[in-house]
Amino acid sequence: MVTSATDGVRFLPASDQTLMVYFGEEISLAAHACVVKFLRLLERKPIPVVRNVHPGYCSVLVKFDALACTHADLEAVLRGYLARLEDVRIEKPCLVEIPVCYGGKFGPDLEDVCGLHGLTTGEVIEMHSAVEYLVYFLGFVPGFAYLGRMEDRDAERAAGLKGKRPALQGIPATPRLAVPRRVVPAGSVGIAGMQTGVYPFATPGGWRLIGRTPMQMFRAAPEASSVLSIGDRVRFVSISVEMFAEMERACR
Repeated sequence: MVTSATDGVRFLPASDQTLMVYFGEEISLAAHACVVKFLRLLERKPIPVVRNVHPGYCSVLVKFDALACTHADLEAVLRGYLARLEDVRIEKPCLVEIPVCYGGKFGPDLEDVCGLHGLTTGEVIEMHSAVEYLVYFLGFVPGFAYLGRMEDRDAERAAGLKGKRPALQGIPATPRLAVPRRVVPAGSVGIAGMQTGVYPFATPGGWRLIGRTPMQMFRAAPEASSVLSIGDRVRFVSISVEMFAEMERACR
């Protein structure tokens, strides 16, 4: 039986003016592709009553004008978009390399991460920088990208891995801090669960910090722009303290 990428899509009211569209129940490359294609369709042919869209790992939250339309009305329109989903071609993703100085004052939680997993600092750094990550979506603050490893359970099953991880497949799932920091310096690289991300601004945060980048991940002027976009691929590159200082001066 031939299955469609939109089989199993669910609609669920999230509030009086928001509708959640689910493209599955777990994080996967297939669900992510559906999210991106759905966003592209809405960009190309906007719906007048839709005020905003917020993508997630395998869902899209659609905010609409509740005075002009009901959840059922919007769902009917969006199902028409879903019918064209498989015709959308996703543009070739950009590969962005992010330099990171690991450990020390830049990565105050690196030693704790090593202790949690019985690894050396060198092994944690190698695991983190040896993996290619996918930008699933942006949120929390402007320019903060939620990065996940380029893994897919269907691909794993096809390869016969059945949940087993080959060497250097990334740092194992790591818990957040029990007490979040009041201030996380801009550029800090953190990990939480199976995710990693870069804080573009100094903000509170509970992810474990293992390094910092001198790159400016978000620029507010003259026009707001983020280094990373949904669908981009990311690799982290280990640099020295001296290189960090040199690149930081160049980025100012």
